[in-house]
Amino acid sequence: MDLSFDSGQTWQLTSPRLPLAVYREVAAHLRQIAGIETDLIMRSLEHDPSAKFDYYQSQVAALQISCQTQIPIVDQERISEILDYYAQRYAPWKNLSSSTDKSD
Repeated sequence: MDLSFDSGQTWQLTSPRLPLAVYREVAAHLRQIAGIETDLIMRSLEHDPSAKFDYYQSQVAALQISCQTQIPIVDQERISEILDYYAQRYAPWKNLSSSTDKSD
């Protein structure tokens, strides 16, 4: 996944069918990298009662990743590896920050 790692940059990535536990796992892996902060943006509690329940719909709207400092190249590559790992096993990430699909 190609992201620009400038200080102060924030991205919101989503994978609509990714389970909550996996979002948490991705966030935990990314937080191990110095200068990276993550938050889970939960889906709205408001819903249409007449809508059919979709068991596969994620509880999470997006994973927010914030870059607080300039990230070294080696760490940028690690972030891409982590995101690509999950994209290959579940579904490509969609970057909501720019409303374009940044998946490989």
